[in-house]
Formats: sequence, C-alpha cells, structure tokens
Amino acid sequence: MTLTLEEISFHIILHAGNARSSAMEAMQSAKKKQFDIAENKMAEAADEVHKAHHYQTQLLQKEASGEGENPTILLIHAQDHLMNAITVKELAQEIIEIHQNR
Repeated sequence: MTLTLEEISFHIILHAGNARSSAMEAMQSAKKKQFDIAENKMAEAADEVHKAHHYQTQLLQKEASGEGENPTILLIHAQDHLMNAITVKELAQEIIEIHQNR
C-alpha cells in the first residue's frame, strides 16, 4: 500500500515525537539514578527514530525514482520534528553518561 505524502508526514511526526518523549524520560530516569530504566527508554527512542527514518526513506526513494512530490509545510514540520528528536536523543545519551559518572 502506497501512503500519501500527508500520511507519511504524520507517521514521521508520530514516531519522532515518541522518540523525543522517550529520550526525555530517559534523562529524568538517569537523574534519579535509575539507569536500567534510562537504558530502556533510550532503546525505545532509538527504535522510534528508526521507524521515522523508514518513512523518510520512502520519500527519498520516490524522489530518486523521479516520483517525488513538492514538499508541503506539513512535511517540513515533520522533518523538523525528526531532526529535533535525533538531537534530543543524542544529547540525552551524553547527559545520561554524565549522571553515570557522578
């Protein structure tokens, strides 16, 4: 089943939001010295980023095959969410390591 650009955008937003939330929860757990929970939350975040990337890759493949569509504000918004989630996830990993070393 081929998804529309709008549907793909919403999937990216959904999974990116889930990733960001899990990374934020991981940092809160690390602050409480609950490193097992933090590790699980970071695994969730990584899985959600992977899912968002899957949808992004669909768009890239369509573009490469000449079937690309004009980007919409919704798609740009989705890409912003994904990049934000990736940044938060990477920073969360660093912050967790800081808490582990205290």
